Amino acid sequence: MSAPLFLVDDLPTARRFTLAGREGHHAADVQRLRIGEVLILADGRGGAVQAEVTAVGRGSIDVEVGERTVAPEPNPRLVVVQGIAKGDRGELAVQAMTEIGVDEIVPWAASRSVAQWRGDRGVRAREKWVSTAREAAKQARRPWLPVVSGDPDVSTKQAAARLTAAAVAFVLHEEATDRLTRAKLPEAGEIVLVVGPEGGISDQELGAFVAAGAQPVRLGDSVLRTSTAGVAALAVLSAALDRW
Repeated sequence: MSAPLFLVDDLPTARRFTLAGREGHHAADVQRLRIGEVLILADGRGGAVQAEVTAVGRGSIDVEVGERTVAPEPNPRLVVVQGIAKGDRGELAVQAMTEIGVDEIVPWAASRSVAQWRGDRGVRAREKWVSTAREAAKQARRPWLPVVSGDPDVSTKQAAARLTAAAVAFVLHEEATDRLTRAKLPEAGEIVLVVGPEGGISDQELGAFVAAGAQPVRLGDSVLRTSTAGVAALAVLSAALDRW
């Protein structure tokens, strides 16, 4: 079994380090790490160190720090504009997309989104996506944390502007004739993928995205849920980019 990963604000520079706070509690009291076990400390920005547990306290552990490694930032970057979904489907999408390898998730306030992120509710909902992505990145042992953008979400106009700036952009749409598996991908820059909410993407939104340079594509004959469509598309892109 691979070593568990814990996130820190900054990697330790000294030989000895105490992991405390939420991550320390998780290591000592939840995972119950013991002296001699190995773990990974990561800053979520590509930096990581391997460490060995030397002491276990209540809500904290002491470690001996080993060699530091730095993983390059992924390029091309995989960005998903995810239509806001009702219930926990959005969080399920965020969790799975993070494990697959998404680099940025953009919450999109689509016209057919049942859930609306307004005021404090929107701030809390976005924070939940951030927390979900963080925990999923730890589970997947990812050195780079995905970014959850939006303030707290983005409009169709803002999403279209993001598509215009991308190296290539795709919109998952059930009536598209082109398949994502046959799309030509760039060697660098951003690959932006739009996933609609439960009710799908409206004709007006599709027109705005196509005008911004996006290509409508489909995955196959099946119509996937909003919580699984982005995951399946990312799997296709990851394989094509030799990430997998």
